[in-house]
Amino acid sequence: MASEGKGVSGLADRYATALFELAEEQKLLDQVAGDLRRLGAMLRESGDLRRLVRSPILSRAEQGRAIGALAQEAGFSALTRNFLGLVAQNRRLFAVPEMIGAFLARLAARRGEITAEVTAAQELTAAQRDAVTEQLKKAMGSKVAVELRVDPALLGGLVVKVGSRMVDASLRSKLHRLQLAMKGA
Repeated sequence: MASEGKGVSGLADRYATALFELAEEQKLLDQVAGDLRRLGAMLRESGDLRRLVRSPILSRAEQGRAIGALAQEAGFSALTRNFLGLVAQNRRLFAVPEMIGAFLARLAARRGEITAEVTAAQELTAAQRDAVTEQLKKAMGSKVAVELRVDPALLGGLVVKVGSRMVDASLRSKLHRLQLAMKGA
């Protein structure tokens, strides 16, 4: 199992590095990063899309047509569309989530940024996003790239992950701690 995970991450890193170098060469780093962030959000939100990229039953051509149509409809850059087509042709769509992570991590490292994953119970307003980003910059002492996610199960509050550190200030966790404290009393 461990070697399988290592294999996928190595594979993903090689593809992400190739895409990063091409995007840098063509001065499309920000555009490709935006495409990949949107694709990552689509993968998190759509079970059908996750099944498409993981399906061993679909042929290369079927996967290629489907991911190509999705990329075209989403308005991805030609470089991103061509990259996804190549990945589908090589039967490597299953590793796309890891490729996205590797590309964005490489971009953040290049820019001297730390990536923070912030999960909220509902969509944050622009002012709230700016406030969270500013507080994270102060706390970390460097530039912070914030990846926002929504999880209604949190009920309220935020969960912030930076590297191996996590701060869970969600209402769900607070209620769970209160419930455990009441059982113990």
